[in-house]
Amino acid sequence: MSTDIYGCIEIRHPNADEDWYDGEPWLQAMSLYPLYSEQDYTAFGCLFGVRNYADWEPVAAGRGLPKDASAQLRRDYEHWSSLDALHGATWVTWHELEAVDMSGVPRRAHGLLRMREPESSALVREYWVADTWPADVVDRFGEPPVGGCPATARQGTWTAGDAKLDFHRVTRAEAIGPGSGWEHVFAVMKALAGRFGPHGVRLVAYFD
Repeated sequence: MSTDIYGCIEIRHPNADEDWYDGEPWLQAMSLYPLYSEQDYTAFGCLFGVRNYADWEPVAAGRGLPKDASAQLRRDYEHWSSLDALHGATWVTWHELEAVDMSGVPRRAHGLLRMREPESSALVREYWVADTWPADVVDRFGEPPVGGCPATARQGTWTAGDAKLDFHRVTRAEAIGPGSGWEHVFAVMKALAGRFGPHGVRLVAYFD
């Protein structure tokens, strides 16, 4: 089954620490949708450790819902949990996100191998490559011309029979940077941080 992401951006009320303030400390600013609605497991693994096939060091994995989550977030979570089995709930502040090293790479995978077969097809098979090339690819097409060892192989694109293959390194910048869809989420969080501070803006996410 496929995995979808849900959640929202929350902001911390500027007066949350005042004795006279009796409202919620955290309030929902906006839903994650329509800022982001992709089903990108590379990004899910990179950020939250969900479907983490490449073995990223996740930015914020398995923290659960915040204890002080907004009432709106809890209502939404309870609604969806009554309809589906939710998992992977977690949260991350803008302070943490803006400090992420976007040049980072997965711990285990040396790169991503994509195979389009036939070359004109829209269907693409993807393999996160660790220390050896996928056995079924080698059995069919032989050793990739970019190098016998994935750790030292050069990036490149080649054809084999009626298939087109591509091997390239993947950094966090590709996983969650411009063009990934996450730039819209981060832009909103950055703007809100100008008003509420980097520790006062967080993204809460969960999955089905």
